[in-house]
Amino acid sequence: MPNARKKSAYTKKDLREVSDNPELTKADFAKARPFSEVFPDLGASIRKGRGPNKSPTKKLVSLRLSPDVIAHFKSTGPGWQSRIDETLRKVVKRKASA
Repeated sequence: MPNARKKSAYTKKDLREVSDNPELTKADFAKARPFSEVFPDLGASIRKGRGPNKSPTKKLVSLRLSPDVIAHFKSTGPGWQSRIDETLRKVVKRKASA
């Protein structure tokens, strides 16, 4: 059928006719309340953030390292930051026992 035209997508009018949800107005948004206010028990039970670290707790620091050091540890795969920590711990332990 060469003369058959492809039907275009649904129009906004089509979507409004089949929608069960009315469009929200500024008044609706003005009446809106935060989730934790509407459901305080449920809001309190939802875990926020990462949670506590395993012990012993590590400290977050910003550290500048040479590009070759970073490249070396990254080339060993995932967990490279932990391997840097392990290497530094070994050096500290060696110096403490010397």
